[in-house]
Amino acid sequence: MKDTVILYGTSTGTTQEIAQLIATKLNINDVYDVATFSIENIYKYKNLILGSPTLGYGDLQDDWEVFLPQLAKQDLNEKNIALFGLGDCDCYNDSFVSAMGIIYNALQNKGAKFVGEVDAGEYTFTDSEACINGKFVGLPIDEENERIKTEERVDNWLSSVKPFFE
Repeated sequence: MKDTVILYGTSTGTTQEIAQLIATKLNINDVYDVATFSIENIYKYKNLILGSPTLGYGDLQDDWEVFLPQLAKQDLNEKNIALFGLGDCDCYNDSFVSAMGIIYNALQNKGAKFVGEVDAGEYTFTDSEACINGKFVGLPIDEENERIKTEERVDNWLSSVKPFFE
């Protein structure tokens, strides 16, 4: 998919693995850790796929802490944004994938169109900043407890996202 970039933050490498899985399935070559991505390059892309793990009790990944304020200052009009987030629905069920919600909240009024909502019904959690009116603002992934569901969840999500990225 031309004009599409995948940007992720990672602390353990798992979010990078999911970013690479998505890139392979969409045939995307532009995949960058936000720690090394130059914000000026954001204007090369119409479509942004953004991914972050949730750390601790609902915290944004460290590299996103630095990158997100820079991204929020950019003109995102006419861009499509799809989000994916990693979390642990057993140990952190009251903040499951909340980092994805933090990114969404920081960018939601910047002119971009968000795509790729996911129904929260198939997930077990008590609270998430990324869940609004029964839908996640992007794709939740739980590699700790539900790894067996990851590929199917990615495939289903991508089928809803692809039409916006073509």
